[in-house]
Amino acid sequence: MKNTNEEILYTYKNKVYLNITNKCPCACTFCIRSKKDAIGEASNLWLNHNPSFEEVKEAIDAFDFNGYNEIIFCGYGEPTNSFDVLVKTAQYICSKLDLKIRVNTNGLGNLINGKDITEELCKNVDAVSISLNCSNKEDYLKTVRPKFGIESFDAMLSFAKKCRALTENTVLSVVDVIGEEEIEKCKKIAEDLNISLRVRKYDNSSDN
Repeated sequence: MKNTNEEILYTYKNKVYLNITNKCPCACTFCIRSKKDAIGEASNLWLNHNPSFEEVKEAIDAFDFNGYNEIIFCGYGEPTNSFDVLVKTAQYICSKLDLKIRVNTNGLGNLINGKDITEELCKNVDAVSISLNCSNKEDYLKTVRPKFGIESFDAMLSFAKKCRALTENTVLSVVDVIGEEEIEKCKKIAEDLNISLRVRKYDNSSDN
């Protein structure tokens, strides 16, 4: 069965998002997809299969981008789980549209793909936003619940460091539900890596 354009491309708070996979190696305790089937203007972000590049291209071609200046890889899955489609799509957007491209990621792309993808990723997008979520391995494991286990936290920080070396448009993010004390610790981690930290307000419909 073919994916609908709405499942692949959706809008939220005047931004355009690409939902290219539902696969994710994490089960974050605060993840919105465990609470509802969609956010923004979409009615259902659960894909019946991972869309091909051609299907993503079709969704992009069918959308009117007037009034938008950025497109974001972020949906009900981890974008780097469909890395080849991500790269081809980013290249297509660059060739067709005058839009900034951002990827919202959990930072486990190197573990997911079994290789270092940071150079290819940063070469094809304008900005990378990485979910830090916690200031230490133990809390990260409890909150993010990554399938890769204890190595995940350090792998995420390594991914962030490599991306920052490739582009200054690298950001770490946390959700405000972790509390002020934990946020301050996360700010220190970000400062040590020379990366900006974005504190996102949890409202049951926030982007990744």
